Amino acid sequence: MSVTADTLRLHLDYSNWATRKLLTAAAALPPEHLEHDFGAADRSIVGTLAHTFAADRVWLARVTGGPIPTFLTDADRSLAALQLAWPPLLDSWKQWAAGLTDENVRVEITYRDLKGNQWTQTLWKLLLHVVNHGTHHRGQVSGFLRSLGHTPPATDLLYYHREVG
Repeated sequence: MSVTADTLRLHLDYSNWATRKLLTAAAALPPEHLEHDFGAADRSIVGTLAHTFAADRVWLARVTGGPIPTFLTDADRSLAALQLAWPPLLDSWKQWAAGLTDENVRVEITYRDLKGNQWTQTLWKLLLHVVNHGTHHRGQVSGFLRSLGHTPPATDLLYYHREVG
């Protein structure tokens, strides 16, 4: 099985769109809601967003062959830093994805995970993982928002298709 470059671009665009919506929603929250500890792996709304940002940054470096950045720094763990750094990163993903072809999405990428283990996987599988990872954590943040009495933005793929076409 394989997917087309157009399908991957569409899903990366969707992830970009949904992430921007959630960043906008987070910007309307009081600081105590951003930092509220939910007892989850990344603790808070801002912690979960920072984790997702860091993963997007590392995966882009992996698929482009660039130097692997530190996963998370203390500077990444604020909404202000995410608002500054994430949109350009999302733009970089979009620019990189413009060069995808149906042939090059089937190439094997060898990389090391954060524990140093080496893996080799097909590019299209890695890209779908990046999108799925973002969707998973955006869902967590949406649940956190609801538990604090906020209505999260609609970020399901269907809403993307309705809004973007």
